[in-house]
Amino acid sequence: MRQVVTASSLGTIFEWYDFFIYGTLAASGIIGRTFFATGNPVMETLYAWAGFAVGFGFRPLGAVLFGYLGDKLGRKYTFLVTITLMGVATAGVGFVPSYASIGAAAPIIVIGLRILQGLALGGEYGGAAIYVAEHAPKGQAGYHTSFIQASVSAGFILSLAVVLICRFAVPADAWDEWGWRLPFLFSIALLAISLWMRVKLSESPVFKAMKAAGELARNPLKETFTYPGNARRLFVALFGIAAGLTVIWYTATFSVLSFLQGTMRVEPVAAQLLAAGGALAGIFWFTLFGKLSDRIGRKKPVVLGYAFTLLMLFPLFWAMGFAANPDLAQAARKAPVVVSGPACSYDPAAKQQAESCGQLIDYLSKKGIPYTTVVTPSASVSVGGMPVVSNMPADIDRALSDAGYKLDKVVPTIDNIVLILIAIVALAALSGATFGPVAALLTELFPARIRYSSMSIPYHIGTGYFGGFLPLISQYMVATSGDPYAGLWYTWGVVAMALVVTLFFLKESDLRQDA
Repeated sequence: MRQVVTASSLGTIFEWYDFFIYGTLAASGIIGRTFFATGNPVMETLYAWAGFAVGFGFRPLGAVLFGYLGDKLGRKYTFLVTITLMGVATAGVGFVPSYASIGAAAPIIVIGLRILQGLALGGEYGGAAIYVAEHAPKGQAGYHTSFIQASVSAGFILSLAVVLICRFAVPADAWDEWGWRLPFLFSIALLAISLWMRVKLSESPVFKAMKAAGELARNPLKETFTYPGNARRLFVALFGIAAGLTVIWYTATFSVLSFLQGTMRVEPVAAQLLAAGGALAGIFWFTLFGKLSDRIGRKKPVVLGYAFTLLMLFPLFWAMGFAANPDLAQAARKAPVVVSGPACSYDPAAKQQAESCGQLIDYLSKKGIPYTTVVTPSASVSVGGMPVVSNMPADIDRALSDAGYKLDKVVPTIDNIVLILIAIVALAALSGATFGPVAALLTELFPARIRYSSMSIPYHIGTGYFGGFLPLISQYMVATSGDPYAGLWYTWGVVAMALVVTLFFLKESDLRQDA
């Protein structure tokens, strides 16, 4: 059992590392500058997160393809294929020339490789989770599969650690030029280790028993949608489980990293260390709640995690924002920025805003300054109730500086670092409660003969679309509203939906504890 959990978990860590290394570097802006160069930092960031989302968009297709193969050919060989595809695609990103070198071909190639990563990930998670669950002793599936759940966070932590090591090992100018490619190329070594460990594993005992008895599904995809009672199970798995847990997890990881680096202007290395340290300190929540679910049931931790997320999400980010950059937070509260004009429309995708008011918003948005808008006959900016002398950037910057807006990158004090870590660990607890028991829950929810397909399809639709598009949607909401916390409403709304679905439609009696 130890070998099964270790090999499956390490492979999952490496696979998620491959998928997340793009997002880790996208949060720092280097992916946008290199492959989606437009001269507009806001637009480059949105394009980079759109590329991140594309990989998630193709995860359901990978779930269909590899879920079918997993139910027909076996769990082991299917996730050997997925991890190979992921490793090759990730290393490929490290070899793609920049936009400056090959023009539009650069983003096209990168998007193609992200599609391959999405396909691979669509088959990986279900295979690893089911493989461990079908090996687990009776009554211990929650505990053993929680290591697969924790491996997702470990992949994020590993991506941050490798980026930080490479940044310290490479001179600053070389990092921007070519050093950032090293984390992508590192996936070649991880692929070799994963294959070596997983080749030694035997097939799942449940699958071997079904094969010996001639009980394999003839068409797993068709049976997924026609098996008695499976339509309701798919509905619960998609809208009640996958959608809710994934937006909490991405908010606790990538949203935290982007919030610290971008909105709160924390020095990038410090922000990455904080995100990695908080995630590492909070990783035990996954195994704790996974083990707890073996005793009290799978539903209770998930429902309680959703409920507490709705209560604590905004307060935790408010506390984190104040601790990360107190001067900026106090300046925004004491001297709010107001943009006035007859038509304050703002389009982050536009190279040039049509109206003067939109141009002012564009300038403030690129600097990460929160603002509100009012309708007036002419375009202007006021800081703390005092009109700026003119709409020229120099005058705006002077007014912001006089009001206490410190726009240089900052490193929080030791006391504030502790507060930030407490907030991140609390977010990790919310994620652990909803994510820790889920591999066992989804495995037990579906019949063994169609388990790979039935589990993978709703899971990857939920995580791919609700979670994968979270950074793009939340960043767009922040950019267009001027509210640094506006993107959290997306998370809050999805979790509220997931709570209702899980509370009323998931029954513990649906779960096959002997699965």
